Amino acid sequence: MNEMTSRQATAGDIEGLCRLLLEHGPNPWNHLPEAEVRSHLEAIAGGATLAVLAEEQGRLLGFVSYRLTRDFARHQPAARAEQLHGYICEAVVHRDCVGRGLGARLLGEAVAELWRLEVSDIYIDRHEENAASAGMMRKAGFAELLTYADPARRPNGSGRSTLCCLRREDL
Repeated sequence: MNEMTSRQATAGDIEGLCRLLLEHGPNPWNHLPEAEVRSHLEAIAGGATLAVLAEEQGRLLGFVSYRLTRDFARHQPAARAEQLHGYICEAVVHRDCVGRGLGARLLGEAVAELWRLEVSDIYIDRHEENAASAGMMRKAGFAELLTYADPARRPNGSGRSTLCCLRREDL
């Protein structure tokens, strides 16, 4: 690779992010309905979705999107049940860059940004059988919380999702 750089995504990046995710993200483990993908990434324009991307000579190589939420409050420690927490939404790397650690690097940058935003807990989920995602999440320090039936999002394999969490106090 030449000089690869990373930066926060802007509204001008939305269409490229959508194209990359819809072209390089599909596999038996990922739930990527186009309308939901577009809605999620279009929220970058208003700041509800955040994303860190990597590029090389203007070519988009990958990104991780994330947001602040209260969607996982039932999994929060009691003392922080009402606090905002982070959720890592999407992670994708151009297939030419798979296996080079780019996804892990971008995940680390997203986690660092969420810590900077002062959350104490970050959640991420995956198909139970997605070994590549499981390894990247473990490497980043995420611990599995639970696995549950999720047939609408996981029509293949076991049909189950695994929710993982990274807590600031565990670092």
